[in-house]
Amino acid sequence: MMLVSDEKSSPGTLKAVFPGKYIQGEKALAELPFLVELLGNRGLILASPTTRSNVLPKYCLKEREDWIEIETFSGECCMSEVERLEKIVHHRKIDVLVGMGGGKTIDTAKIVADRTNIPVIVVPTIASTDAPCSGCAVVYSEEGVFQSVYYLKMNPQVVLVDLDIIASAPTRFLVAGMGDALATWFEARSCKKSGSANECGGYSTLTALSIARLCYDTLLRFGPAAKEACDQYLVTPQLSCIVEANTLMSGLGFESSGLAAAHSIHNGMTVLEETHAYYHGEKVAFGVLAGLFLTHAPEAEKKTVYGFCEQIGLPTTLADIGIQEIDKERLMAVAVKACVPQEGIHHERVKITPKKVLNAILAADEYGRNRK
Repeated sequence: MMLVSDEKSSPGTLKAVFPGKYIQGEKALAELPFLVELLGNRGLILASPTTRSNVLPKYCLKEREDWIEIETFSGECCMSEVERLEKIVHHRKIDVLVGMGGGKTIDTAKIVADRTNIPVIVVPTIASTDAPCSGCAVVYSEEGVFQSVYYLKMNPQVVLVDLDIIASAPTRFLVAGMGDALATWFEARSCKKSGSANECGGYSTLTALSIARLCYDTLLRFGPAAKEACDQYLVTPQLSCIVEANTLMSGLGFESSGLAAAHSIHNGMTVLEETHAYYHGEKVAFGVLAGLFLTHAPEAEKKTVYGFCEQIGLPTTLADIGIQEIDKERLMAVAVKACVPQEGIHHERVKITPKKVLNAILAADEYGRNRK
């Protein structure tokens, strides 16, 4: 099957990036001490509060002076938190950083490791985003408003995914991860069609584009069964496939193929405080739906994507991400932020304006409401 039409060939150098190691399986966390020893002498785990209180004691990872220390993440991937942790790394002579938790914990660890020139091991405790494998991180203000994307010198040295931990987390995280991963194929396809650059300063390889398509196909095939398994805290082959799609396939696919409308619309949504209670992937999923209208997707594709979102519980209306009243003036602020010059939305083949984005958001919401 041809992945995309060959109307627009890549105009420059192809580039793709990958993490140094990817390890996924049951009880995989047992490998962490050996990985820290492989990369350095003194490690620091940056753990989210939930990870520190619930995960670390359960998996017998206690603070031991000979190889590891533990620091609690403040809750926001912002520059003040990065600077606080940099001081700790220097003061304690840390030479390996472990980011353990969700997307913001992981992104913060990646930035700190990059700025202090030490290796980072990423241990996601939820499969809610494709942050673990990527060489970039999203920086927010202390209030949670999107500010910028930070590009690392290298991708993480190790990504370590313990399926037992993932399966024990609330299912909503896994579903949000599927929302983030859902964008991968559509954005990769847009970048390929428009000849736009990817997130690593080049153009998509066929490998990356194929992985992006495999990510989408995996979601449609195994997503509902994986959700059911996670509801019962079970590790199944279907769950494993979706964790790989959310984490590895989506991470490789988006970074080495590129971003477009879905993530830009997510970034725009962050200006509305009522959306802050919803996860990154939930808002990205709605961005995918709006992107279908922005790019005039076929009706059959809209039905497939909306049907998938409905089946696993992803948002299909503005109300599903906390926006209860349709205020066009406030939604225009979303559209304007989504359309700033550096945003990936301009990788779409259609000419982008805030008015078009606003209309796409409204159309996606109406379509979703009509299906309820």
